[in-house]
Amino acid sequence: METLPRSEYPRPQFVREEWINLNGWWSCEFDFSNSGIERGRAASHGFSQKILVPFCPESRLSGIGFRDFIPAMFYHRKLTIPKEWKDRRILLHFGGVDYECEGFINGKCVGNHFGGTVSFAWDITEEAAPGETVDFVLRVFDDIRSHTQAGGKQSTSYGSAGCHYTRTTGIWQTVWMEPVAQNALKSCRVIPLLDDGAFSFQPEFFESSGEHRLHVRVSIGDKTAEGSCIAQNGGSLTLSLPEIRPWSPEDPFLYDIRYTVTDSRGTVTDRVSSYAGLRKIHTANGKLYLNNRPLYLRLVLDQGFYPDGIWTAPSDEALRRDIELSREAGFNGARLHQKVFEERFHYWADRLGYLTWGESSSWGCACFSGAPDSQEVFWKGAFRFLEEWKEIVKRDRNHPSIIAWTPTNETGTCARLRASYRSIITALYQSTKDLDPTRPVNDCSGYTHVKTDLWTVHSYASDAAALRDQLAPAGKAVMEGKAEEVPYDGQPYLVDEYGGIRYLSPGQTPYAENSWGYNKQEIRTPEDYCRKIRELTDTILDIPSLCGYCYTQLTDVEQEENGIYHYDRTPKVPKETLFEIFSRVPEPYQ
Repeated sequence: METLPRSEYPRPQFVREEWINLNGWWSCEFDFSNSGIERGRAASHGFSQKILVPFCPESRLSGIGFRDFIPAMFYHRKLTIPKEWKDRRILLHFGGVDYECEGFINGKCVGNHFGGTVSFAWDITEEAAPGETVDFVLRVFDDIRSHTQAGGKQSTSYGSAGCHYTRTTGIWQTVWMEPVAQNALKSCRVIPLLDDGAFSFQPEFFESSGEHRLHVRVSIGDKTAEGSCIAQNGGSLTLSLPEIRPWSPEDPFLYDIRYTVTDSRGTVTDRVSSYAGLRKIHTANGKLYLNNRPLYLRLVLDQGFYPDGIWTAPSDEALRRDIELSREAGFNGARLHQKVFEERFHYWADRLGYLTWGESSSWGCACFSGAPDSQEVFWKGAFRFLEEWKEIVKRDRNHPSIIAWTPTNETGTCARLRASYRSIITALYQSTKDLDPTRPVNDCSGYTHVKTDLWTVHSYASDAAALRDQLAPAGKAVMEGKAEEVPYDGQPYLVDEYGGIRYLSPGQTPYAENSWGYNKQEIRTPEDYCRKIRELTDTILDIPSLCGYCYTQLTDVEQEENGIYHYDRTPKVPKETLFEIFSRVPEPYQ
């Protein structure tokens, strides 16, 4: 019997007991001419090629490994709805589909979605009755070269080059089904109130009902706090905690939460298990504070690529192991770079006490990368990105491990579009604050800042003196970016990209012929490699205005050999040496 790939529950912060994992072998067909709808593929009963979901067709794990552009494709599998799911909504969940998709059951459309990085679900109740088996077809459209969709580090050229890598098309996260009651809990925003020793709950239901109630129980050991409210959208409930135990990297304690919905007779109609961490992150006086104590960030850049799965981790253990590798090297967190990481990664970060910045895959949108082909392209990409970013924040804002939001990376635009660019970044900042006022927002990692709670810069100077001159310029408080940037206004100052020292262990074969690194001088020995990393990191630690850094990067990615681990996660140098370098903090933070 074959093992089901990625069989673990995909949404560990909102768990129901009844669900069906739909990963495994599906059939598929590439649609290079984008004519499949006209040719009746939406009503297909199956295709000739097989693919292992949830791995994208470009990956080895999918069983296909096709590396050229795939503008469109179709998936098919039969869905059997259990008889026991009668009188409930049937939800079909997708962890991620890149980029645009449309679903069909027995040839009839049941939903569509734009945005390649975030989870979504369709209610298929009307077309998939309990006890029936139906044909489900998913059409995918992906035009990474259009400049109207975010693609992150996916290459817009045929091959990988520079800091752009193998593309991801179609399904790349778990597909699954669950039944829910008509008035079930759809989501619940949990706001940690550390100073008050409480959690505030803001529930959302599939249907509001004055006859149903939501009961919330928070547990710490055998101590509990309980409360209830009417199951109506727009309401809220605050519970004082029976014992105060803040979440932190040193003590990543998580409270158990149980949500129960009951009808007017007290009959339970919905049960959900969850968890939350009691922690506070804020900025003041040019510093970051975690639980009201100054925090020095020692982050590593993590791009979340895997040799065999590309954007998709081969296993749940691989997600956890990447966090462990980072911690073993001395880091207290990661900047999750140009990719929206799956919910299972955030779950392990919550459990292990690992600080992260939630980021998007903003590269690819013309509104962030300079002069577009047209105003239509500029604004179409901006609208799509803003809508997807809202979904990202709403999905992940309950994770205590996420301590900042970074919607874009290394942005810039031409002078004639400066006002338009600034309006987009301002809208991103404000919408993020509206959805989550509890975290700082880093509007643009590196540059070009418009409205931001953090002042972040990038420097790949490979000489200590040059790095110091860039990060602590004479007569200025911070390193500044491009001419379009607004003036510095006292925000916490961080260098969230530096290093990028290229090195391969003796005997290690380069992944690609076009391999590269940021350092201009070749590093030949492990001693020289560690010496260079120490030199640069010591320089940063010695600049009192900085309150943290992010080293580039955790692992090599294809041709980019800037990792402290090889692409296969094997170490380049002893982790103990790296730990001694990256675990240190300046004296005021000790």
